[in-house]
Amino acid sequence: MDLKVIRLEIPSEGNLILGHSHFIKTVEDLYEAIVNTVPGMKFGIAFNEASGACLIRVDGNDEDLKANATRNAEAVGAGHMFVIAVREGYPINLTARINQVPEVCRIFCATANPVEVIVAETEQGRAVLGVVDGSSPKGVETATDAQWRHDFLRTIGYKR
Repeated sequence: MDLKVIRLEIPSEGNLILGHSHFIKTVEDLYEAIVNTVPGMKFGIAFNEASGACLIRVDGNDEDLKANATRNAEAVGAGHMFVIAVREGYPINLTARINQVPEVCRIFCATANPVEVIVAETEQGRAVLGVVDGSSPKGVETATDAQWRHDFLRTIGYKR
């Protein structure tokens, strides 16, 4: 077995969601989940099929984001893995709904941070072992840092 580290390409002014699923209808079900949850969100989905033709199945409503998701899915190369690239919305608005899609097994990350995927490669194929999402902590927040967090969440509309 070989271990690899694959750095994902975060779309400019966007976010990525990386997950694990188990059925070819994942692409269509994720598409429906996104448009029914955040109708105006721009997105691209790529799903690595793990049997049959073993194709990267692609859908979405934005060509640039579809291409981004496809490049990332191809770079990781693990079966039954999906990448969703989004703009004009945030993953926080989608993750609960994505987890309700029956064939979705897990979400590894939902981020705008630099992200690396830890991949194991065997003779059979590749598997995602986990992710490195962003950077390690540099300290503990102070009262000033806590106030910044409080204000920031209200500025972007996630708290009142």
